[in-house]
Amino acid sequence: MAAAAAATAAKPSSFLILRPRLNHYLKPLCVSLANPSSFSSSSSSFPFNRACVLPILKPLLSSNPRHHSSVAFARDNGGGAGGRSGALGPAPVAEVIQKIDVNPPKGTRDFSPDEMRLRNWLFHNFREVSRLFGFEEVDFPVLESEALFVRKAGEEIKDQLYCFEDRGNRRVALRPELTPSLARLVIQKGKSLSLPVKWFAIGQCWRYERMTRGRRREHYQWNMDIIGVPEVMAEAELISSIVTFFKRIGITASDVGFKVSSRKVLQEVLSRYSIREDLFGKVCIIIDKIEKIPLNDIKEELKAAGVSTEAVEQLLQVLSIKSLTELEDTWRCWGGSC
Repeated sequence: MAAAAAATAAKPSSFLILRPRLNHYLKPLCVSLANPSSFSSSSSSFPFNRACVLPILKPLLSSNPRHHSSVAFARDNGGGAGGRSGALGPAPVAEVIQKIDVNPPKGTRDFSPDEMRLRNWLFHNFREVSRLFGFEEVDFPVLESEALFVRKAGEEIKDQLYCFEDRGNRRVALRPELTPSLARLVIQKGKSLSLPVKWFAIGQCWRYERMTRGRRREHYQWNMDIIGVPEVMAEAELISSIVTFFKRIGITASDVGFKVSSRKVLQEVLSRYSIREDLFGKVCIIIDKIEKIPLNDIKEELKAAGVSTEAVEQLLQVLSIKSLTELEDTWRCWGGSC
């Protein structure tokens, strides 16, 4: 028993001899959490039997569970020129990094298991309806060329993009929608595509804009696109597919409605007021901003694009039409039959 006790008592002292640097760093930082009188003087040289806390770590013991901190330690090992192996370096230097907010960035969200199950259910219905109508799934890079979106929506779209210059001095952006990427891929494939093309995509998109209820800076978009079908058969099929989707998930006509746009109608209105054909694309970009910016701003932009005041008022009147019957009546009046 005595021999065993002697061997046990020898361990701390031998540890101090073999690990002098460890003793140098730990001894000043250990604080006793027990009654000091319970320790003998022979054990006070190194507090193996004391509970130790490093004061440098106390900032981490935050009472707020929503924040975390990181602590970095740096010291000189004394291994430079002229140094000797095993030499003691200076005491550790602690750098306390700023606490991190564990909430997701503004406008984004996490998906907990319950929310993820709901999202998977919704995306499953997206895919099932798309395949039921013969669509094939595609996807595109989340990061695209900034010019791709400027080409479609104009220079002002930059204010709504998460855009930046990469290390290769290229202007890139997180995609705000999927349609420009679809057009890029179709052009890239060119004549190798067999028409008609029926593709669908479910993608994460980003818009750096003012948030409103139900509209975040991060969102998911379900696209169904048909390319190479003449007349309005493609539009009719798409509307039918959306109706099928709504029925599958229990949404009825009392919950939602459809808004149908036609570039041919816009062209007819503009032709009545002798608007040049080369302005058509610019006018379409401005019209796309309706319900996004004030109506007076729409009028001013149309006038600045070269559309007369009379044509602007007539165009906005046509765009407010709610039914095909009302559109037909307007057409007849233009023809002098009303």
